[in-house]
Amino acid sequence: MTEHDSTADVSRRTVLKTTGAAGAAGLTGLSGCLSSLTGGTSTVELLHGWSGGDGKAAFDSMREGFEQEYPDAELNVQAIGGSANTSLNTKVQQRVKNDDPPSSWADWPGANLQQFTDADAFGDIGDSVWTDEVRDAYLKGPMDAAKVDGTFVAVPTNIHRINNLFYNKSVVESAGVDPASIDSPNALVDALETVESETDAVGYAHSLKGPWTSLQLFATVFIGQHGSSAYDKFINGNGKKSQVAKSLETLASYAEYMPDDASSISFQEAGTMVQKGNAAFMHQGDWLAGMFQGSDFEFESGWGHVPYPGTEGVYQLNMDSWVYPTNNPSPESTKNWLKYCASKDAQKRFNKQKGSIPPRSDVSMDEFPAFQTQQFEEFTNSDSQPPSLAHGLAVPKAQLSALSTALSDKFDHTSDTVDATATAFMSAVGN
Repeated sequence: MTEHDSTADVSRRTVLKTTGAAGAAGLTGLSGCLSSLTGGTSTVELLHGWSGGDGKAAFDSMREGFEQEYPDAELNVQAIGGSANTSLNTKVQQRVKNDDPPSSWADWPGANLQQFTDADAFGDIGDSVWTDEVRDAYLKGPMDAAKVDGTFVAVPTNIHRINNLFYNKSVVESAGVDPASIDSPNALVDALETVESETDAVGYAHSLKGPWTSLQLFATVFIGQHGSSAYDKFINGNGKKSQVAKSLETLASYAEYMPDDASSISFQEAGTMVQKGNAAFMHQGDWLAGMFQGSDFEFESGWGHVPYPGTEGVYQLNMDSWVYPTNNPSPESTKNWLKYCASKDAQKRFNKQKGSIPPRSDVSMDEFPAFQTQQFEEFTNSDSQPPSLAHGLAVPKAQLSALSTALSDKFDHTSDTVDATATAFMSAVGN
């Protein structure tokens, strides 16, 4: 996930640009000649949304590994912050429209990539990057998500789990609550009430600053109440309004135990509440574990985790990937970047920092923190792996936008707005 800052970072290996109109004009002409001979510039322009936190640390580690493997590489990296990749996608869409794409950008694979298909934005990397060795190593779900209309256009680098319930161990123990015994999304309400009656902590840390956090929570609660099969029917336009309404009603009940400033804090700030013992529980993707790394707040001693109540055996997926656009300004150098992203070294570096697990099945988990090792085991033993709704893996951009708008415009996290929001949700996904 991303924060709300925007930075640009040019590699120490990037060639210095001269100043002055005459010098610039001369270099532009020379660049054009060189590009025609080499198939594009050698500088790889990369855009991503990780302007801070675990995401920045993960990218920086992967970048370091790439520069070690390709010491002559030139990278021009721009981190474009914004809620749930919104700013990044807006910038990329405009550049694609202007036939001026970056070399590659980080994006969610799956249905999310359909927003670019009308512009024929992606090139085929099935032979150059997706070699037999890579295909044999990748798990099926991430490999399928890397394709658009059957063609490989992206390289997933990590798998995140969405259906997590994190908690501060000291707070829940003081309240006398056993998270492992909570067996449904509605049963969690009783635990939140107990926390607030027995301690000074907030029951449920949650950010309402943007709609994606609540849309993500809705999907997890829906699966916990109705199952993965019902969720699959919903995202494919065959769901039931009564089920949608029940899950929204549960979100409304959670809101009574959220921070008073939930509408103004970020998910990182909500996570800090759990970390400092000011809140007991929090639902979030497992990038939250990456955020906890490097602090005195340790897994199993400071914080704990259970699958979200009602979702045992489910591994609700989100992924990040790097794409290969057509009209690529640095085709060969970009493919080198993507080849590295598909490697064991890159995925070990990235996922250790990000709190996620590798999409390659042959990456050793020996050096990973205990939490990620546990998540990897639960993934390999999971019964279903439904795609994330809030990140566009489950539905195309237009439907995701309609769902987000429905939450923003109609749902105030009270029972009074459940019916209208449920109707809008059904319309958004074509039910």
